[in-house]
Amino acid sequence: MFNQFVLFRLGFIEVKFFDVIDILFISLLLYKLYFFVRGSRAAQMFVGLLLIFIISLLTRLFDMRGITWMFDNLKTIWLIAFVIIFQPELRRMLIYVGQSRIIRYFVKVSSGRTFDEVIKSALELSRRRWGGLIVLTRDTGIKAIAETGIRIQSEVNMPLILSLFNIKSPLHDGAIIIQNDVIEAAKCILPLSHDNKIDPNLGTRHRAALGLSEESDAVILVISEETGRISIAREGRFYFNLDEKNLRKHIYDAFKMAGIPAVA
Repeated sequence: MFNQFVLFRLGFIEVKFFDVIDILFISLLLYKLYFFVRGSRAAQMFVGLLLIFIISLLTRLFDMRGITWMFDNLKTIWLIAFVIIFQPELRRMLIYVGQSRIIRYFVKVSSGRTFDEVIKSALELSRRRWGGLIVLTRDTGIKAIAETGIRIQSEVNMPLILSLFNIKSPLHDGAIIIQNDVIEAAKCILPLSHDNKIDPNLGTRHRAALGLSEESDAVILVISEETGRISIAREGRFYFNLDEKNLRKHIYDAFKMAGIPAVA
């Protein structure tokens, strides 16, 4: 019904309702793909493939049969080449789509592996006496906070987290932001708490963790560089000196994951 209605004409071409939807969808898809490849070597290949696609459309438009025949017979090869070249970017894009709020509303995605990596990282940072600040986001968006740091966009794993907080790393100051099982950014600046009741002996990391917990529903892990103690800031409150068991309880309770008893 909608597609029978002609919105406007471009010469002899009739543009219908679903034609506009089709164009918008393809445009969004190409933009998102470029968003995931920009800044990498794959971006140049993406532009090259896009140029080949435009040339194939022009050859068909001008009825250049020889080149059109060549492109038609190479379509399968182009598709395979596209998948091979952009495999890492396509994987990240599928993870991004699969972990969107709309999808997670219908499908419960377990983040147990991510939490295990975070907990192991916190314990190792504590053992090495390396300071750390790890933000686990929940429902409240903190995009503005992530934009203060360096974009990472990587799978959560302990070696990467340890390398980011290595005292010799240029990214060890500030916090890392973890959202949808992905490390979004590092070296992020968190808002400091202005609570006058906070222990004056607590350092900047603790004040920053408490400040973000007052403004969002995120769960923030703090590893003290001086003592190696692990703390969590959550809902404007601090939970100090956590061992592995209690650390896991707090995280699983905050994310309402099954199998772990709630924190009293």
